Amino acid sequence: MIRFIHAADLHIDSPLRGLGRYAGAPVERLRNATRRALVQLVDLALREQVHFVLLAGDLYDRDWPDFHTGLFFREQMVRLVRAGTAVFVVQGNHDAQGVISRQLPLPEQVKVFGSRAAETVLLRELGVALHGRSFPDRAVDEDFVPNYPEPVPGVFNIGLLHTSLTGAAGHDTYAPTSLPVLRAKGYDYWALGHVHARQVVSEAAPRVVFPGNLQGRHANETGAKGCELVTVHGGAVDAVFVPLDVVRWHQCTVPLDGIDQLGAATQRVARALADAAEEGAGGDRLHAMRIHLVGQTALQAEEARQPGTLAAMVHAAAQDVPGAEVWIEQVRLAVSSPVDRARIAQGQDAVAELVRLVDELAADPARLADWSARMLGDVLHKLPAEVLAGQAGDLPVLADPESLRGLLMEAEATLLARLNANPA
Repeated sequence: MIRFIHAADLHIDSPLRGLGRYAGAPVERLRNATRRALVQLVDLALREQVHFVLLAGDLYDRDWPDFHTGLFFREQMVRLVRAGTAVFVVQGNHDAQGVISRQLPLPEQVKVFGSRAAETVLLRELGVALHGRSFPDRAVDEDFVPNYPEPVPGVFNIGLLHTSLTGAAGHDTYAPTSLPVLRAKGYDYWALGHVHARQVVSEAAPRVVFPGNLQGRHANETGAKGCELVTVHGGAVDAVFVPLDVVRWHQCTVPLDGIDQLGAATQRVARALADAAEEGAGGDRLHAMRIHLVGQTALQAEEARQPGTLAAMVHAAAQDVPGAEVWIEQVRLAVSSPVDRARIAQGQDAVAELVRLVDELAADPARLADWSARMLGDVLHKLPAEVLAGQAGDLPVLADPESLRGLLMEAEATLLARLNANPA
């Protein structure tokens, strides 16, 4: 019987940008999450007495700012090798040999595969052959797999590979390959890395898996994060996913249709938060949540009168969630007043003209972009380039028609709510 752990994309000490703008954010807890997830990985390996650990790239997020990052990783590797657990590593695009400038010697039982050509390590006592190749530089457009060694007969063959396969949304294309190419190699298990969402590409013959990253780093990396705990008995593979994240990110959409009291809205949001937190209950896990409030509600008028009302309501609801630690990362509003826009648009007053203009702009992206550019005027020229390109965190992408349309509809809803609240 063989037991091993397959993990990838640790991104140790990944920088968490923009947290300073969130009042009360648990900054240190978020900043240390990638480290604590690795500690939990090592704890699992020691508890389960696995024979070895596979790390399929991107141990680090970038070049170390100092030696503390490397020393922390080395400390955890020492814990493993002292217990007799070997570690096998391929480097990916973020921790390629050409990216990490500082170096520390690793324990002898930690094998980092070279980057010039694929190598094979034969563990005769276990009946396992491990094949892998590291990235020499950040950008690799070559398919490594055809040049991986042939499988060793009579043993369980594992390939370690950092790859985008045929492409993955949100990930750059590196070391591209395909499932047929992997299958043709004749290995029994492919331990992949690079894609941050867990994905079982093939269940068997061979089993091909992206375990996902060990710890979600922001609100777009939602759900459980962890590793694969694999047992091989008589050539049969039995694998289970083990969550190891210490901060779990969620995106929750809460409809407020028909709710006109803050108390009722608070109860509905609290139930949604509790349901989300229950999915990852246990331990001291922090639940970081981005909340989307949607629907038609008379509370939009209150929000128009007192901006921030609905966000404060969500924070209050988080305080009412029992048995879980919840932090509200952001509240996004897509609510509108329960008004009859079609009826308003038939009128002859300024409000009717406003609604008709919004409809015309929303239906014509080119006209909306031109109108927005004229209305914003010099403001656009004063914004940093990363804001215009959508590279500034969660700010709207002003060059994107859907983002502009969303801003337009939000402005209309706010204006209609204020006019409705003050029908002068």
